[in-house]
Amino acid sequence: MATALKDQFGPSVPRAIADMLAAVHASFPRTAFLRDALAGYEPLSLTERARQISQALHAHLPADYPQAIRLLLASSRVSHAHRAAQGMGGFLFMPHMMFIADHGLDHFEDSMQAQHELTQRFTAEFSIRPFIERHPHATLARLTQWTQDPSPHVRRLVSEGTRPRLPWAQRLRDFQRDPTTVLALLERLKDDPELYVRRSVANNLNDIGKDHPDLLADVARRWLRDASPERRWIVRHALRSAIKRAEPGALSALGYGEAPSLAIEQVRITPKRVREGERIEIGFTLRNTDVREQRVMADFVVHFVKANAKTLAKTFKLKALTLAPDESASLAKTLALVPMTTRKHYPGEHRVQAQLNGRLHDLGAFRLLRD
Repeated sequence: MATALKDQFGPSVPRAIADMLAAVHASFPRTAFLRDALAGYEPLSLTERARQISQALHAHLPADYPQAIRLLLASSRVSHAHRAAQGMGGFLFMPHMMFIADHGLDHFEDSMQAQHELTQRFTAEFSIRPFIERHPHATLARLTQWTQDPSPHVRRLVSEGTRPRLPWAQRLRDFQRDPTTVLALLERLKDDPELYVRRSVANNLNDIGKDHPDLLADVARRWLRDASPERRWIVRHALRSAIKRAEPGALSALGYGEAPSLAIEQVRITPKRVREGERIEIGFTLRNTDVREQRVMADFVVHFVKANAKTLAKTFKLKALTLAPDESASLAKTLALVPMTTRKHYPGEHRVQAQLNGRLHDLGAFRLLRD
């Protein structure tokens, strides 16, 4: 079993940070820093541990922020810092980013230079957001410059840091209301040579589409004109949630806007009565009943019973396919009814539907039994 990230972020992390600082700052109070950083450390979560280390840094680095950030940057460059960081995917520098976000807002230039350097070791996507809110014009001007930065980590920061709905981060409400500024940045990154950056662009667009579905569809249509395979991938990935939601604009942008003429045959929901922890197979055959070729985005929807006996629909991806006249295709998926942190299962009848180009068609139901 893989070690939990929290456990990898153990007492060795503040000790490594203390060693790094002592290497560049002879008077750094290592013992006092570690006392504060490790106080009550064990029960803390990953982010709580990083926050406590950041607070200890603030207590024991020079009170002058520019001097403190220079020491942090210098310490991050020592050789054993890179060895320590490689062992935990750069999370060693999470406290540094928290330090910048908490104490650097009144020192824009020092903080932006620090984030530019440190994001190449550990992402500054969280620490950049307070600067977007406190210094919107200056920060967006700098992010515009960074769209052309040689480092893909810096270019990705432009997109990831401006995501309106970045997971585990406070939402950027102004960008949720009006994403025009964000789209201008994404335009500059949409043909980035690195998949790492392009994936972030797609995720940002996916965020925007949750608040502005018509705008997302318009951007998708425009970007698909004379698009490279790489840009087509961005658009498909950006539309993934909208497709699951069966939004007409997104389906139309990908060429799946028309109601298909199809026969649904050989439906199977096996078994029809199951218990939690068991598996169920859902399958059916599609046959093109039209005289012309048809493009079909095929998914299925399960209406899960909730604790209050109401149901909540969840869409599962199947396949995008092209069917010639009278051609058939069999589609199937196995669904494991195991307990999940994001979904609990409750007894009752669960309806199942096929979703074809956004249109729903009943397939039947299965019953989840009580233990």
